[in-house]
Amino acid sequence: MQRESEQYGVQDASYRAAGGVEGIRKLVDCFFRHMDTLPEARRIREMHPEDLAESRDKLMRFLCGWLGGPKLYQEKYGPISIPRVHRHLDIAESERDAWLKCMQGALDEQSYRPAFKHYLIRQLAIPAERVRAVCTERIRDDAQGGPGDTAR
Repeated sequence: MQRESEQYGVQDASYRAAGGVEGIRKLVDCFFRHMDTLPEARRIREMHPEDLAESRDKLMRFLCGWLGGPKLYQEKYGPISIPRVHRHLDIAESERDAWLKCMQGALDEQSYRPAFKHYLIRQLAIPAERVRAVCTERIRDDAQGGPGDTAR
């Protein structure tokens, strides 16, 4: 339970509020269940392999470090730039919103404090929007013949 003097996003307060590795693993499992079942998430589900084991592992490990806990993603997979690794995908507003809807559904199922759920979905919207922006830029560049191409 978070003490009044702690703030989410400071040191490991968010990691602890999420329940550490096991709490984050539970959140990730719920997230992928929503991605598998929500009609709005069909397109983002299609962007993943049929077997989601590695995707689950990567998201769980990433969230652990992102929330101020151990850097498990870097330990296993190396450094990551979330927008860059998703740049090859066609992610627009609808895909971003579907991803956030899956995460909101997963958060709703957790026993986290309401303030933490609200904080976390607001924080997750930031990289989700960055991914959308990078993908939109790549799509625009592709349509124009590549980055820096001024011919129209």
